[in-house]
Amino acid sequence: MTQLATFRRDGERPLLLDLFSCAGGAAMGYARAGFTVHGCDIAHRPNYPFPQHHGDALAYLAALIASGEIKRYAFVHASPPCQHGCALTVGTNASQGWGRSHVDLVAPTRDLLDATGLPYAIEQPNGRAKIRKDLTLCGEMFGLGVIRHRNFELGGWSTEQPAHVPHRGRVRGYRHGRFYDGPYVAAYGNGGGKPTVPELQAALGIDWTDVREELTEAIPPAYSEHIGLAFRASCTALEVAA
Repeated sequence: MTQLATFRRDGERPLLLDLFSCAGGAAMGYARAGFTVHGCDIAHRPNYPFPQHHGDALAYLAALIASGEIKRYAFVHASPPCQHGCALTVGTNASQGWGRSHVDLVAPTRDLLDATGLPYAIEQPNGRAKIRKDLTLCGEMFGLGVIRHRNFELGGWSTEQPAHVPHRGRVRGYRHGRFYDGPYVAAYGNGGGKPTVPELQAALGIDWTDVREELTEAIPPAYSEHIGLAFRASCTALEVAA
């Protein structure tokens, strides 16, 4: 039986679980690729545009596996934190051995994703964690106003790496006291010539939240739309081959 034939559906749209979902940058792209999306994030995210479970993502995933409810889903996307000095949830992470003083939830996330038996994508910025870089995407590939390189480890499926498009210039802002203009905005932090919220929204392709912190953390929906369409195409290819 192919991956496509084993999809669990909500109507005619396969269900996708979006873990560490933040405000929904990845979720919107997957929705545009034809998925029904359910999110999970430990922070209260009222701007998230789809149904969202408020709680610890790893605990939620473990519970879905234990109950068998994970079988409802066709695909899982995860953007686990890999940061220094980030506060963990007290209790669940510690009791499962997930937490430590330097937060890196990539490995335990991968272990649980492998336990689901489902295809998945783990997303990380450059330099944050050890993941297999099966796919690297950049804003210039999609004509966006940000560069924002992101790496994706793909579990249970594969797709081709698109060619990296040369950047058209600099990221706008101050460097060592000097201002540089350019076709991209800096989608992080404050000050130093950083973009306004409307500029960030336009550059990322996100219009449902105007919270700067959410915008600076989000991946552009174009990235996950590309991944979602590539995954569905891989399933269709398997179906045809069968």
